[in-house]
Amino acid sequence: MWHKIKTTLEAYPERLKVARVLIENGLSTKNGKIYLNQIEIPPIRIARVAGVDRRTVNETLVSIYENSELCLIFGEIRSAGHSLKEIAKPLNLGVIEITPTSATTHGILANAASALNKAGLGIRQAIVDDPELSPEPKLTLIIEKKIPGELIPELLKIPGIAKVSIY
Repeated sequence: MWHKIKTTLEAYPERLKVARVLIENGLSTKNGKIYLNQIEIPPIRIARVAGVDRRTVNETLVSIYENSELCLIFGEIRSAGHSLKEIAKPLNLGVIEITPTSATTHGILANAASALNKAGLGIRQAIVDDPELSPEPKLTLIIEKKIPGELIPELLKIPGIAKVSIY
């Protein structure tokens, strides 16, 4: 997906910045407007985040509308929803952030879930960064309670896991 967006907009680096903000935030475009699910977002807000001028946002919307593939991508994208990561501590939840050796390694989520299950820990939420959109994709697991330190070596034994951080 990102390859298609990049190829289409690479001649316009500032438009590419706008497209990245839209994708990273799950913002869709319809009829020349930007939406977070059903809430309209003013172009000036996107411009500030992308570090561009409002006109660049509008030009990006035109570029998206004029390209049938981009129109489909941006017309149907949705926000993945809320993340409990930032509020895990006050909720007494644990957070495990796993960095893979390669984002194409299979079974990391399944094996991590299995290790947590063996330790008697349930997963409340799993968030996986898209390797096409994130320069350093991670798997973030929100756990029903604090994570015991002795679980780290077990997780590091899983093939494909480079680093484990616990918050």
